[in-house]
Amino acid sequence: MLLKAPLILGLIVLVPHVCSSAFMDIGSRTNYFVLCVEFAVFHFNQVYPDEYAYKLLWVRRSQRKQFTLIYLMELELGQTICTKEDEDLENCPLQEGPEEKKLDCTFIVDARPWLSQFFLLNSTCVQK
Repeated sequence: MLLKAPLILGLIVLVPHVCSSAFMDIGSRTNYFVLCVEFAVFHFNQVYPDEYAYKLLWVRRSQRKQFTLIYLMELELGQTICTKEDEDLENCPLQEGPEEKKLDCTFIVDARPWLSQFFLLNSTCVQK
């Protein structure tokens, strides 16, 4: 019985730590994270009611939920002078002057890269 008590106590301490659903910091250049950022910005441009496209300016936070491929990202997006139909948004200049718009956005994306599937679980954006 004495040997079982430390084992049970160890499991009580270990299980919540191992089964934690906390997000952990990762590098912003991690392969699947980069794909999730591209998906989130693409999806944002599809649904945001603006004629101009937005592009990634800065990755403020990059995290992955432990033991999953669910990614949390805080991104700064900037409005470009290109419309959403334009092809090369990466090289498209940003709006300047009074037309300039920047957004701080948080996205949570569930990735299934082996199936080429990505699911937006949550998104919020605030104009700067």
